[in-house]
Amino acid sequence: MQAFKNLHGKLLVLAQENVDTDQIIPARYLTTTRFDGLGEYLFADWRFDSDGNERADCVFNSTTAKQSPILVAGRNFGCGSSREHAPRALLDYGFRVVISSEIADIFRSNSLNVGLLPIILTADEHAQLLAMDGLEIAVDLQAQKIMIGDDVEFKFSTEAFSRHCLLMGMDRFDLLVDADDDIKAFEAGRAA
Repeated sequence: MQAFKNLHGKLLVLAQENVDTDQIIPARYLTTTRFDGLGEYLFADWRFDSDGNERADCVFNSTTAKQSPILVAGRNFGCGSSREHAPRALLDYGFRVVISSEIADIFRSNSLNVGLLPIILTADEHAQLLAMDGLEIAVDLQAQKIMIGDDVEFKFSTEAFSRHCLLMGMDRFDLLVDADDDIKAFEAGRAA
């Protein structure tokens, strides 16, 4: 997992509310055990017509979409099933951050586990960002704040353990492997 500390990038706004995980990555693309390449199928039913051609009216087909590491999504993003493929598809497409006023709990947990930073803001702060498509902002995970220019700051919170893992670039398995010597020493002390 790639470490996350600070990110400067342009916003891509998807104002749609109640976006579920089947819209993020349709179920027909979940037949793989590998996550590489899932970004190709991100919002596939929105991005492509029945002939496989890109739809001109889809925000994910815009020229700036691939240059935007920050997705500002409508309220209740990531609802629906608990598929881990959804945050993985967003990461593989190029997003590192998803911001909304409401993000489904399981989607938020899965995102944190795979290295995608989900940020929940107040409704007013969220509304401001929804009106800023293409604007460059900064996200500082250490300080847990979003900076817009020199004057505007939005605070957010991330659970301490998940924040630590993101900052270190380690998932839960990496942490266990890293603590192998300590675990063995503890077990040896218990056996004595």
